[in-house]
Amino acid sequence: MASVQSTAKPSARERLLAAANELFYAEGVQTVGIDRVIEHAGVAKASLYNTFGGKEQLVRAYLDTRHAGTADRITRAVAERDTPREKMLAVFESQGRQFERPDFHGCAFVRAGAEATPGGLVEEAADAFRGWMRELFTRLAAEAGATDPDTLGHQLHILYDGAGISALMDHDSSEAVAATTRAAANALITAATGASA
Repeated sequence: MASVQSTAKPSARERLLAAANELFYAEGVQTVGIDRVIEHAGVAKASLYNTFGGKEQLVRAYLDTRHAGTADRITRAVAERDTPREKMLAVFESQGRQFERPDFHGCAFVRAGAEATPGGLVEEAADAFRGWMRELFTRLAAEAGATDPDTLGHQLHILYDGAGISALMDHDSSEAVAATTRAAANALITAATGASA
């Protein structure tokens, strides 16, 4: 029996989120006006306001979507490893693979958070992702037997953020950034746990 392919057009919400993801990630949430997103999505202006309420809510939804995708990618990379040390290093290896992508424009959460109005929805979304990363590192640090899991989790999170910024700024050395970051993470883990790889 032949399969039936769906010819359903993506919803206005899906088209707006796809356009937001492409434009906001490539150019920044403040640089891209709402009219460009609407035009790129091929929807009426009313569709944006009926679906999201306004630009800040659309940016929040865009960041929530990126959070889900990044969390899924990292969770899968971590699940492929056996030991807590390997799992922590897998986070950096997964990040390093992102640096090699031709469409890599840095961390969406750092970029959007830097432009966000204090206390607004965008800052809230960026903080939620950063909190998730910190909790992941801290939990894995505890599982690895770190004497102070909170400190190691904080250190690894700072390293993760810094690596993303370095890879964005040093386009021609993203491989070196990934390798250096992994080595630094490994050294931090060894110092905190007293166990080498």
